[in-house]
Amino acid sequence: MSSRGDAYSSVLDHARKHSEAWLSTVGERRVGPRAGADALVSSLGGALPEEPTLPEDVVDLLGALAEPGLMAMQSGRFYGWVIGGTLPVALAADWLVSAWDQNTGLRYATPATAALEEVAGAWLLDLLGLPAADVGFVTGATMANFSCLAAARSSVLARIGWNLQRDGLSGSPRIRVLAGAERHETVDLALRYLGLGEPETVAVDDQGRIRPDSLEEALRTVDAGIPLIVCLQAGNVHSGAFDPMVAIEIAHRHDAWVHVDGAFGLWAAASPKLRHLADGITAADSWGTDAHKTLNVPYDCGIAIVTDRVALRTALGAHASYLITDDSGPGDPLEKVPEFSRRARGVPVWATLRSLGRAGVADLVERLVGHAQALAEGIATIDGARVLNDVDYTQVCVSFGDDARTRGVVARLIADGTVWMSGSRWHDQDVLRVSVSNWSTDDADVQRSVDAVRNAAAAVAV
Repeated sequence: MSSRGDAYSSVLDHARKHSEAWLSTVGERRVGPRAGADALVSSLGGALPEEPTLPEDVVDLLGALAEPGLMAMQSGRFYGWVIGGTLPVALAADWLVSAWDQNTGLRYATPATAALEEVAGAWLLDLLGLPAADVGFVTGATMANFSCLAAARSSVLARIGWNLQRDGLSGSPRIRVLAGAERHETVDLALRYLGLGEPETVAVDDQGRIRPDSLEEALRTVDAGIPLIVCLQAGNVHSGAFDPMVAIEIAHRHDAWVHVDGAFGLWAAASPKLRHLADGITAADSWGTDAHKTLNVPYDCGIAIVTDRVALRTALGAHASYLITDDSGPGDPLEKVPEFSRRARGVPVWATLRSLGRAGVADLVERLVGHAQALAEGIATIDGARVLNDVDYTQVCVSFGDDARTRGVVARLIADGTVWMSGSRWHDQDVLRVSVSNWSTDDADVQRSVDAVRNAAAAVAV
């Protein structure tokens, strides 16, 4: 009789071969997918088979049929949205996470993965210079913002004597939420999930940074005793700009909870050369970030960091008689995230931090910024191109004179496939938007990317 391990050996070997085939070509292949979802549904679908199929055959089908529809997001020339690649050590650790298959909710049940996440959380606080806090590993930046703002909601209502857990939101005092005009959509989404509605908009400057004078003016209209949350940003999705963190002091004078959406920008604090961008950020009450972006671990791995442990655990914690809970200081992982059941997504963070060390993380972030600046400098030499933002971090926005030509350049780039740079709209004009987030991007990628933009621009009439 074969052992349980034998049941995995052959099929995992097939999966490894397909993985290695993909990874060995991802750096040189066309960046965009070669087939659309409709065509893939046709090839992958059809009637559900009546009889079983050998697992090895299923994996081979999956590897072959999915390949035309894969985006080479791990390519050093992929600059879409804000999506990092995957460091080799992080991928290997994630394979172990799947093999171990630990439901990382309780310290008692899964002490190894709980301990790994606790260590990773402590290392993150140290690396980013943040104060003592609870660290929860969630799916991404959206749920990081959600978790932090859930704690904020509980805290600001508790300050005025409202028991949210007992009485709910119905009939509660209205919470006023203020955020910059160029906040990320995930902040609005988290607020919507929490029943708080759209935030009140505060004016920003030409780089999308919240204006402290406008925030001060807006806060003067808030009556004393009104529950108040202020959302700030570390890394504007178009310009990469950071809100001036003097806004934290202003908000705290009005007894507001201050949350910082630092999905990709919070990592600037890990670099001695870049942490000035986030000066004062440690005074906030909560921070959300996404390790899949700048830290380059696999999906999914958002991080919620909250200084008020009682508020976070009151908002998200769960207790049931059948759970064997841990009442020690660190608490159970399920108290810090919205889920009961989840994979040990903090383990690749532990592996990445252990591999890179403090100096390696700083070097990673600084290289991303350096490549963004090199791309901006190269693109700026192209006839008709104008870089619209101050490239202090990892984002670059470019116009090619008018909206029609800019859209044409974007379309040419995507059709060519050498790079992936997506279009967007910023300051009432169409832009080519570049986000440098991949650890594998190198000088050669930068040069090929600038050349690809130059060729696309030359092909689109002025």
